[in-house]
Amino acid sequence: MQQPIVGFHLDAAQDWVAELACGHDQHVRHAPPWIERPWTQTAAGRQWALGQCLECRKCDRQCPPDRARST
Repeated sequence: MQQPIVGFHLDAAQDWVAELACGHDQHVRHAPPWIERPWTQTAAGRQWALGQCLECRKCDRQCPPDRARST
């Protein structure tokens, strides 16, 4: 299920995590050459990504939210 990105935070390993509108979190690592997400590396890139949709597999599996949903 597609869900928009509403925010970001760093995890304990200093990897970026997207906060989705559904209340689930999803890592958005930039780990070339396997994963290309250079937009995660700058504040402007992360700002650009707000509102963009990611496939939320946790929604597909009907998992409980990782945090309170955004309004």
